[in-house]
Amino acid sequence: MMTEQLAPASLPPGQRIYAIGDIHGCLDQLDDLHRQIAGDLAARPAQAVTIIHLGDYLDRGPDSAGVLARIQRPFPSAAAVVVNLAGNHEELFLAALDGERGAVELWMDNGGVPSLASWGVPPRTRPRDWRKFIPAAQIDALRGLALCHAAGGYFFVHAGIRPNLPLAEQTRADMLWIRNPFLTWDGTLPAVVVHGHTPEDRVCIRANRIGIDTGAVFGGDLTCLVLEADRLRFLTA
Repeated sequence: MMTEQLAPASLPPGQRIYAIGDIHGCLDQLDDLHRQIAGDLAARPAQAVTIIHLGDYLDRGPDSAGVLARIQRPFPSAAAVVVNLAGNHEELFLAALDGERGAVELWMDNGGVPSLASWGVPPRTRPRDWRKFIPAAQIDALRGLALCHAAGGYFFVHAGIRPNLPLAEQTRADMLWIRNPFLTWDGTLPAVVVHGHTPEDRVCIRANRIGIDTGAVFGGDLTCLVLEADRLRFLTA
């Protein structure tokens, strides 16, 4: 756990948020973080708790199916509200599943093969037959993922936002896919954006954004940002 420090924004009194970066099939690390969150809540109870997964549950890692099953379950602490956001890899998968032109090859080239294996889809299975192996409840859950979540002075989203646009006018494409000009923007934004999507060696904390994709699937940590009042800290697995 990193030392608590001053945050670039704040939450209303009594609220605590745990935001988890890109998981990419790394179920063991996700389970570890969930255990740490449960322990943290037991040691430091909070009045209103939200756990936010920032998307990219699928691809590249060993157990995408297990990750999807895990995030669909209620969190052990009944007081915690769980918010699951969409990532660009979920969009890639759904496009491939729906048979959009070129989508199967694009998804497979971006880590889809391990995802199929985690569902027990035999090699060389035709895409139109994938649904025989993938639980319909998981597909429905992916289609119903939220794009963003706002709380206090923060805006939680998978990739980022388009600078100089109000939050209400942000597009789905930007919230799932944007890098620049968002990542290089030094000006103010409508809120401090908490995001994943772009892996870095360490957490990026700036006045206008906090990036928490620390490359779990590439051998880095899976990072959880903990926000409360005007402070922040981290849990890692």
